Amino acid sequence: MMYKQIERNKRHTVFIVIGFILFVLAVGAAITYLMAGEIFTGMILALVLGGAYTTMMLMSSTNVVMRMNHAKEVKDGSEYRRLWDAVDNMAMVARIPRPRLFIINDASPNAFATGTSPEKGAVAVTSGLLERLNHEEVEGVIAHEVAHIRNYDIRLATIAVALVSVIAIISDLGIRMMFFSRGGGNNNKHPILLILALVLIIIAPIVAMMIRMAISRKREYLADASAVELTRNPGALAKALEKISGVSQPVSEASGASASIYFSDPLKRKTAQLFSSHPPPQERIKRLYNM
Repeated sequence: MMYKQIERNKRHTVFIVIGFILFVLAVGAAITYLMAGEIFTGMILALVLGGAYTTMMLMSSTNVVMRMNHAKEVKDGSEYRRLWDAVDNMAMVARIPRPRLFIINDASPNAFATGTSPEKGAVAVTSGLLERLNHEEVEGVIAHEVAHIRNYDIRLATIAVALVSVIAIISDLGIRMMFFSRGGGNNNKHPILLILALVLIIIAPIVAMMIRMAISRKREYLADASAVELTRNPGALAKALEKISGVSQPVSEASGASASIYFSDPLKRKTAQLFSSHPPPQERIKRLYNM
């Protein structure tokens, strides 16, 4: 069951990412079709903007994310020995470099990982996580975050955020250009395609956000399954998730911009599943107990 989930989640993520890239190209094509009746310039524009924006975001430092969430680095294991050892053990089992460790002084239990490659990985946990969870449960959460690093989930999430931003930019650009355009050359365009292009530009930011959230949910399932692969203890991770999701208090130090990378939604928002960055906790727990 565990290995089937890992393979299924990887396969679904690949399909979603390919669809996301095609969607970005389609939005770029729609803009230049409305303006000039051709699609290739828009596709090239979308590729250039997407590549530039993605590169810029990938170069952002782990330290920026940690400062946004008011996390302080733990330099040695003298103060948090069990946590330090858990990170050491999970990194060794996962066969990746040891991630940097950070603590967030917050009573709400949670954690997240960052770093676009295993060499740049970092894990942050709240003080509330250490107070409310036992050692096995903490180790399960650490395994989940280490799995995110090993699976390059942070890089994927960063690319998804960049593509959403690019779609928002080119959609806004297309709408502004329509207002200032006098509609020259529209007689050579198919009316149905014009309507479809216009609708696509209008709904593109919403659809892009839904795709980004779908990617995030799939990677959470994958990290859960990968964590069980590392610990061989699905019950501990399931119990950790039960405790964390059962706390209604949000992480006050959490940045809204980085909420999607947390183990569980730190803001405790009640949103429709299509716009949620995390799968329902009950479904995650059910899958873990079935492993």
